[in-house]
Amino acid sequence: MQLDPKLVVSIVYVIAMFMVSMDGTIVNVILPTISKEFNIEPSSTSGINIGYLVSLAVFLPVAGWLGDRFGTKKIFLMALGVFTVASLLCGFANDLQTLNLFRVLQGAGGGILTPVGMALLFRTFSPKERPKVSRSLVLPIAFAPAIGPIVGGFFAEQLSWRWSFYINVPFGILVLLFGLLFLKEHKEPSAGRLDLPGFLLSAAGFSMLMYALNVGPTKGWVSPVVLYTGIAGAVLVCLFILHELRVDKPMLDLRLLSDRLFRTLGIISLFSMAGLLGMLFVFPLMYQSSLHASALESGLTTFPEALGLMVSSRLMPWTTKKMGIHQVIRIGLLGTIVIFTLISLVGPTANPWFLRALLFSIGICLGHTVVAVQFSTFTNINSASMGRATTLFNVQNRIGSAIGVAILASIIGAVGTGTGANGGLEVHLASYQFALLGSAFFLVAALMFALRLRKDDFKAIMPAKGTAESHDVKQVRSVSE
Repeated sequence: MQLDPKLVVSIVYVIAMFMVSMDGTIVNVILPTISKEFNIEPSSTSGINIGYLVSLAVFLPVAGWLGDRFGTKKIFLMALGVFTVASLLCGFANDLQTLNLFRVLQGAGGGILTPVGMALLFRTFSPKERPKVSRSLVLPIAFAPAIGPIVGGFFAEQLSWRWSFYINVPFGILVLLFGLLFLKEHKEPSAGRLDLPGFLLSAAGFSMLMYALNVGPTKGWVSPVVLYTGIAGAVLVCLFILHELRVDKPMLDLRLLSDRLFRTLGIISLFSMAGLLGMLFVFPLMYQSSLHASALESGLTTFPEALGLMVSSRLMPWTTKKMGIHQVIRIGLLGTIVIFTLISLVGPTANPWFLRALLFSIGICLGHTVVAVQFSTFTNINSASMGRATTLFNVQNRIGSAIGVAILASIIGAVGTGTGANGGLEVHLASYQFALLGSAFFLVAALMFALRLRKDDFKAIMPAKGTAESHDVKQVRSVSE
């Protein structure tokens, strides 16, 4: 049986990326439950996330070369298999050490999966077709991180934290079988040999930097382990950049940043991810701390943001046609800045339905921006460079997310704590409110770069008026609906 290649890639990409994106937030809410079951201090569970992120930082930069050299289908399915098996092993773990080990393995799969999956998608769809598949992109980009806390909270309270990992297994097996049968292979003859010095510099530099960013807010930025690791990581990353600019076949092709549209949208995405994931980190903490709500309750309060994203995905074809992609990105950022500021001012004790309405509005506004940026970033990138471009884009986004959460967590700690009603330490509400303002400032930075965009930048994407949709695109739209 033959299926349309564009339909196959859309199904495989959306499900696989949904798994990886949801995993990033589902684990956060089950950490207290894991600490109780393993009878360890809650702070000791930080390694569950740190190991994953460090491993992801090691393998993410080399993903593009692996896909180009050995084939995007082969590497994508291998990475998906590693991620799925590691998820199963995480669920079986009986102590913290083995759980940390399996999370490192899971991070290796996730680090390779995301950029290679994006390369599959953007090689399959032409620039003019990409706006039409934006409804599919919103699921893994932003819906999955929003639903993660609900799923994790439900499993932790009703079943077991282990199901937060088991849930990946059936979907992983389904995509593996489907991909083996129907995905088509693609290799780049010009991939060349592995840039081994670049890989070693990036693996050491990015992993040290990611470690410092994640432990800095809790251990303190002047702590020797954080300070020295962060400085060493930054130096190695700088050496890696200098090396990549000198070699003929770089692992991470920084020369792609010479394209103004790719560079500008990449920076906008970096700051947008810092603001969005920063908000998704701060708001649930604020809600639980102030109202003593459970993880599931805070997740359900945050969930309207995901519904707003779904609505924005329906509106995207109409809004981009009426206003232009450059205006959609700007208005979406401006609206989200206003809403973030409102939430920080009213706090979590405002009318719950008013808060849900604000979060729903965030989904609509920022959903437009994030999806528009994602499908238009690669407008001027040719097929041969697509694997390296998606890798560079994902490295930027991962750094942005880590910086966003690290800075906002530091703001929470810097504003201070007080003594709660039970005599224990309690974070001041003002700490969370200042942190939410910090997430708004990330979006202000993104807006400054969005103002540089011009309507003519997107000529290659926007179809001429009266142009009929292709049969392939109609098929993809029907799947996303």
